[in-house]
Amino acid sequence: MKEIRSDIYLGDCLEILSDFPENTFDLIITSPPYADSRSSTYGGIKPDKYVEWFLLRSQQMLRVLKPDGTFVLNIKEKAVNGERHTYVIELILEMRKQGWLWTEEFIWHKKNCFPGKWPNRFRDAWERCLQFNKEKKFNMYQEAVMVPMGDWAKTRLKRLSVTDKIRDNSKVGSGFGKNVSNWLNRDKAYPTNVLRLATECNNRKHSAVFPEALPEWFIKLFTKEYDLVLDPFVGSGTTCHVAQQMRRNSVGIDTLREFYDLAKQNVTQVQFEIFEEWAK
Repeated sequence: MKEIRSDIYLGDCLEILSDFPENTFDLIITSPPYADSRSSTYGGIKPDKYVEWFLLRSQQMLRVLKPDGTFVLNIKEKAVNGERHTYVIELILEMRKQGWLWTEEFIWHKKNCFPGKWPNRFRDAWERCLQFNKEKKFNMYQEAVMVPMGDWAKTRLKRLSVTDKIRDNSKVGSGFGKNVSNWLNRDKAYPTNVLRLATECNNRKHSAVFPEALPEWFIKLFTKEYDLVLDPFVGSGTTCHVAQQMRRNSVGIDTLREFYDLAKQNVTQVQFEIFEEWAK
């Protein structure tokens, strides 16, 4: 049985990652402090300074990510003076200049978000998960995240028309076509890029906790067993916790001692649970 490692580091990922060799990690997935957020813990980075602050760290991430690896960035812009700030858009553009390919954008729909309103908008119920890569060809295991076909297939596929059995072009001129008969005798389909996941509610020790299902989905999609996963803003250690359960090695980094200690505890607990499973 191969050993599964999960190493937690205390410090700024800008300095910690400089000690790692190039092309080390198969997947980087993280949710950094958002602009002006978590001021009581991380101090809060001003929106106008956010891109500059993040680019220094993303440069190190670009260096340590494998050429066939993937970087998933969970981030959300905030409203400033009555309008959405543009720092996320600016960051995407600057990261492309830095050498990243902006390959895809996933939407995390928070299906248990509480309702609410402000004078000129409603409560956010979604966040971005931006996918970046170094190369156009990267590891992606799409079959690992397939979903059940659903009840629609029982009726839709029962009686197929002539056009259902060919690649029927779109009637609105979009250029897209479909062959519905391709889905006959299939019990699973590929998912969309909208992930409907509840927010985490059982960890009060961190101000912004990943739901475990979020890193789990991306770890399934972009890695295989014993690959190496990095979370450079690891917080309470959810990414490393999930990675270990899925038989992936991981590295987590955080600047705050209390979160470093919490992540270490979570990883130790997972190590114990895995050992108990193997002992059976």
